[in-house]
Amino acid sequence: MPSEKIIIDAIVNAEIEKVWQYYNQPKHIVNWNFASDDWCCPNVESDFQAGGKYLARMEALDGSFGFDFEAVFDEIREPEWVAYTMGDGRRAKIEFREEGERTVVKIIFDPEQTNSRELQQNGWQAILNNFKKYVESQ
Repeated sequence: MPSEKIIIDAIVNAEIEKVWQYYNQPKHIVNWNFASDDWCCPNVESDFQAGGKYLARMEALDGSFGFDFEAVFDEIREPEWVAYTMGDGRRAKIEFREEGERTVVKIIFDPEQTNSRELQQNGWQAILNNFKKYVESQ
């Protein structure tokens, strides 16, 4: 039986066009796509269209561990949302909602079965918080 989806969000102090670009362009993704400062995302490849593939390499800075995060884009509605299916069949949707000069980013995703829901929620939230920090510093 599938688990209930996990939902995280952040309010980014930037207009939706900037938030959309920084979330979806590889040249920006490499600067924020990690949960802590001892990790990095050295490479991102993205064929940003329905049916296109996404690949992000995530690594510990000390080289002790790394993995590839792979997905296929299901639907893209600029600048409202992006939906994709991960390599293991789980799905995620990232919604962007403008609120004046701020943008609410909401991520809804299927949890995996290996790690606890709390660990997954905290990890994805840490990455989203890093995204917010990156956008607001630019």
